Amino acid sequence: MDAYLGALRDAFPAAEIEFDGAGGKFSVRIISEAFEGKNTVARHRAVYAVLNSSIASGEIHALTITALTPSEA
Repeated sequence: MDAYLGALRDAFPAAEIEFDGAGGKFSVRIISEAFEGKNTVARHRAVYAVLNSSIASGEIHALTITALTPSEA
């Protein structure tokens, strides 16, 4: 799980990130200025892009994403 959180922190360095879960089922809450002007689908794609190899391998089976801008948090 630390590797996933580290990858997200590398991709969204100024973000507030909470990552939780086990057994392949995880949830992530990211508050980042990087999401400004992006719709929900674009925000989720940005998060999936970071974790794609773990999703493709089956390490992450289910991922619930909450991606917000600072003004939405």
